[in-house]
Order: sequence, then C-alpha cells, then structure tokens
Amino acid sequence: MRNSFKPLTVLAIAVSFFAFAANSSAQAQGQQGEKPPQAVTVVTLKSQDVTLTSRLPGRVVASGVAEVRPQVNGIIVERLFEEGSKVKSGDPLYLIDPATYEAQVAAAKAQVAAASATLKASSKDAKRAEELINRGTVSEQRLEEAVAQRDSDAAALQVARAELQAAEIDLDRTTIRARLSGSIGRSFTSRGALVTAAQTEPMAVIRTLDPVHVDVTQSAAEILAWRKGTMQGRFTGLDTSVSLILADGETFERKGEVTAAEPYVNETTGVVTLRMTFDNPNDLLLPGMYVQVEMPQGKIQNAVLAPQQGVQRNRQGEPFAYVVGEGNVVEQRNLTIVQASGSSWVVSAGLQEGDRLIIEGLQKIAPGATVAPEEAPEEVAARSAAE
Repeated sequence: MRNSFKPLTVLAIAVSFFAFAANSSAQAQGQQGEKPPQAVTVVTLKSQDVTLTSRLPGRVVASGVAEVRPQVNGIIVERLFEEGSKVKSGDPLYLIDPATYEAQVAAAKAQVAAASATLKASSKDAKRAEELINRGTVSEQRLEEAVAQRDSDAAALQVARAELQAAEIDLDRTTIRARLSGSIGRSFTSRGALVTAAQTEPMAVIRTLDPVHVDVTQSAAEILAWRKGTMQGRFTGLDTSVSLILADGETFERKGEVTAAEPYVNETTGVVTLRMTFDNPNDLLLPGMYVQVEMPQGKIQNAVLAPQQGVQRNRQGEPFAYVVGEGNVVEQRNLTIVQASGSSWVVSAGLQEGDRLIIEGLQKIAPGATVAPEEAPEEVAARSAAE
C-alpha cells in the first residue's frame, strides 16, 4: 500500500510546482504589460516676432587721437601734467626753455620801433614836399621821391610787425598745450631732453575715450542682404541699436549705434568695415580692445524659440525634435533653424505655437510611444523665451 502511494504523491507535487511556475510567469507578463508611460518634461511653445542678429568681431578705436609734438626747437624744462590723467584742450603740457624766443621778441619789438620812427620821419618829409610844390619851390621829382620813401618805410613797418608776431607765436609755442580733450598717456620725453619741430616721435598721445568707436567687419553678402531687405520694407521698424560683447563674455551696459560704413569692399577678404559709436563714461572700453558686436540683420514674423536642449540632430546633421501630440503620443518634427538666440534656436518651420516640446526624458522615448508629459517650471519657459 505504501509503495503505490509514493508515485502518486511525487506526481501531485510536480504538477503543483509547474502550475505555480506558470501562474507566476503569467503574473509577470501581466505586470510588464501594465508598465506606466515614460515621464517627460515639456515646454509649451509660443510664436513671436524675432529680430535676427549677427555677431561681428571688432576693435575699440578712440574717437579722437592727438599726438603731442613740439612746434619749436629747445630744451624741455618742465612737464606740466600727470601721466594717465584727463586733460582739456588748451591745458599746458610741457615748457620749453623760452630765453631764446624772448630775445627774438625783444629784437622784433625794437625793429618795429625803428621802422615806426623811420616812417614818421619820411611821412613828414613827404608832407613838406607837397606843401613846397604848391608854392613852386620844389620839383615834382622831389615830391615823388619823398612819397616813395614814405610808402617804402610803411611797408618796412608792416614787415617788422609781422616778424614781431612770428616771434611772439614762437614764444607762445614754448608752452606746449593740449589740442584735444581726453586722456593723456605716458610721457615719451623727460625734463632736459632736446626736442625739435620736425621730430617724428610724439612727446605724448591724447585720446578721447568718451565716446569711443568700434570698427567691425561684415561680409559683403550680408551687407547686400540687409540693404535689400531695407529697400523692400522687410526690415521696417528694425531696432538699429547694437550690443557690445566684451572679451570676458559680459555684455556692455550701454547700447551703441551704427554711425558709418566704409563704401568699399576689401578685394582680398570681401568684407566691409562698419563703425559703431558707444558712450563710455567710465573709460571701461580702451582703444585696441577686442570686442564683438550683436548687430540686427532682420526680423522674422511668428518664429518659435525652441530651447536647445530639446533639439537633436540625426546622422546627416539635420535638426529634429520630439513633441507630444494627441493622446500624449510622441511625434518627431524635422526643423528649419535660422540661428541661435541665447540658449534657444530660432525655428522658422517644423514647430508652431502650442506645440509641447520635450526637453527632458529624451533618452527613453521614440516616435509613437505614449508618455506622461509634465510642464516645465514657468521660470524655465520664461527664460527660454527671453533668450
């Protein structure tokens, strides 16, 4: 009886085991089929008018430059300014030893006095000759000689006065003055140095730093497109102010304006030089400094700013993005990107207002998948739109 019972018991246990395993497998499969949708973060896009800009490299240029040079020869006896200070037009900068020029002025004054006395005497002689010829006591030749001498002495007096004026000008030039208001740099001439009127080396340089110019270069093709857009009225109402990006990446606090354009295309590089003007009250911008200018180029109507983190590229380098469509199903959109704007892309085709662009959770989704979208915080969306 025992022997017949054991096989039945083993068979029952085996059947129970396989039944339990099958039930567990079915439960596991059921649980996999009920997996919740992938959570993703989205930004609801809005359309807006976007101004397109170009970032152009350039250099800061002083709006005025004056090289200080002597106009007379002599020895520098005194420097009258502090290096690196502000000067105004007319301020004395250097003093040349004036002794020689003071002597020249004194000699010129004596010549004027002598010429004046000579003219006075010849004028009396001519007047006397006129009186005597009326009485018939002198000849007309004598009168003509007296008048000629008077006129010659008058001309000599004018020459003497001109020489005095020239001597006084030279004396005044012994005080070398600023011809421009601005910041003066270091002095290249020391006390006791001999300077000459024809020297090529400046004694110092004065630069006007408020305002300053920024010279940038732009391709002729971009200039042509911008001018065509202006003539066709596509850029009507475009803000012509420009922003300045400093070498450290910061944006200069003041806006500038385009003030001039070189009417010439460089034959070698194919670029045109543009000049912008910026107020620089704190002298933050210095001549020679490398900067970049954000210059408006045009305006796109109803463009979309898409956060860059939500835009991907395929193997061909073409941009695309995932959006949440009806029923929370992922859709792939091929995009047309115009340019970058801060941390966003300016998209002219492929996205529209109201689209929910996926910006987080992209690694775990594919087109056609169902997702659980969650709107990004307002500050993230606002920052993306602002940039």
